[in-house]
Amino acid sequence: MAELKTKKTNVSVEGFLKKVAIPQEREDAFTILAMMKDITGLEPKMWGPSIVGFGEYHYKYASGHEGDCARIGFSPRKGQMSLYFMPGVCKFDDYLKRLGKHKTGKACLYIKKLADVDLAVLREMIEVGYAMICEPAQQNQRAAPAKKSRKKA
Repeated sequence: MAELKTKKTNVSVEGFLKKVAIPQEREDAFTILAMMKDITGLEPKMWGPSIVGFGEYHYKYASGHEGDCARIGFSPRKGQMSLYFMPGVCKFDDYLKRLGKHKTGKACLYIKKLADVDLAVLREMIEVGYAMICEPAQQNQRAAPAKKSRKKA
């Protein structure tokens, strides 16, 4: 079985976010950081070189594949913010209709800038997504890996 590349590290989250080159993207990243810290009550950890994650759980699929993952997280990618909802973004259709401009993957929400979305709706999504993945029954039901195509809103 292949070793997982995305593992928790001891890299400084704040140090990583301070290196985001574009000022608006850096500001958006710190806004998401504060929101997720407030919602989860947890301190963030870096997962791999570029994912800021909160909490942790171990999952095991019926296929035998297993690993550890952050319960919720985000990554300031070049040109867009990726937010990770382990229960899968498909479970948020009602929220997505109200959110604003975004794209989705299996477990990812892509936002170019926070000014394009309703922050209250985004906060609700993070609250609900985090609560869902804290339920043990949801942890082995996480979204399958994303395919290359992305759905636009």
